[in-house]
Amino acid sequence: MSELKMALDEAAGEGIISSSQAERLLPYLTGKNIGALSVDRGLSAPRSLGDSNPVEDTEAPRFVRGFHDVLITIGVVVLLVGLWGVANRYVSLLAIVILAEILVRRQRLALPAVDLTVALIAWVFHTVVTYVASTPALSNNFTIGAIVIAAPFPLSLALFYWRYRVPLSLALFLFSLFGLFLATVFYVAGTVTGSTNVPADYPIQTFMILLVTALGSFALAMRFDLSDPQRVTRRSDVAFWLHLATAPALLYSTILLALRLELASGGTVFNNLIDVPFGSYQQAVTVLVVVLVMMLIGLVIDRRAFVTAGLVSLGLATAALLTHSNAGFDKIAFLVLMIVGLVVLVIGIGWADLRRLIVRRLPAGMQARLPALR
Repeated sequence: MSELKMALDEAAGEGIISSSQAERLLPYLTGKNIGALSVDRGLSAPRSLGDSNPVEDTEAPRFVRGFHDVLITIGVVVLLVGLWGVANRYVSLLAIVILAEILVRRQRLALPAVDLTVALIAWVFHTVVTYVASTPALSNNFTIGAIVIAAPFPLSLALFYWRYRVPLSLALFLFSLFGLFLATVFYVAGTVTGSTNVPADYPIQTFMILLVTALGSFALAMRFDLSDPQRVTRRSDVAFWLHLATAPALLYSTILLALRLELASGGTVFNNLIDVPFGSYQQAVTVLVVVLVMMLIGLVIDRRAFVTAGLVSLGLATAALLTHSNAGFDKIAFLVLMIVGLVVLVIGIGWADLRRLIVRRLPAGMQARLPALR
């Protein structure tokens, strides 16, 4: 009801209605259950009351309603960091819950809601990793340790979303289910093969599993996206966060599988990924093609996360191509920065025009389901 009262007070302040009319309308509208409709926190509710998406930005969720949100968020970060350093970690968890009750459930502040969701994730991650690291039976066995680390996230995020209805928490809950699925697959594979580190022992199969999982996450994100092509409800916010997590997962799982890398003994996917674009000329071209295809997908579905996710790989692949072209090392760094910056500016400035150029060449049925052209 606070949002309804705020709206009526604003209408009175702008002279649309008088103050006395605002006071009489409040109980009347509340009795008609209009106030309940205005504070509906379901996925079909508007992203922000009275705040439509500007033409130039249709995908980002609303974070800030004013500097008040920024100030509160700064306070939350400083307080939680301080508590983390001086108190028991369970005190930090209690503080997260109390702050969520006040700032998210009662005041419904968007930016602090994101901040507290991230804080919860950090708390759960630190807690389970500390437990696994202190337990040799888990730390020495990747397949078991991974499933122990992944297991607490879906439950904690499901509870957080059930209580506070933060779109980010729902997106992270869904993404954590894919993480738990991966951990379960590796656990089963380890049990069948007798391996304690399936990714290191079976790299190609691991890349295929990662790619399939990333495609599943992408399909789920698109389901939320296509259910709200105008991007006016909170379904679009959930899709935004899912795409933000899915884009790098899909990009790098595709690159790893395409290059058919084998993990070094005792190494990890990420250690080898750094060296990928500095391989042969053919490998650099492969990385570049994958990045460009991902950017094309981002343009079609109107999600910039698919562009930003590939910038690092674009820079590394470009550097490798320039190296194979015998360019001087002192020039490569500047050339790479110039090329990547130019790509970002061209895509960023011409986003709407590029989308129209590409989407209008697609079948009419596909165009009708995609986010609207601006």
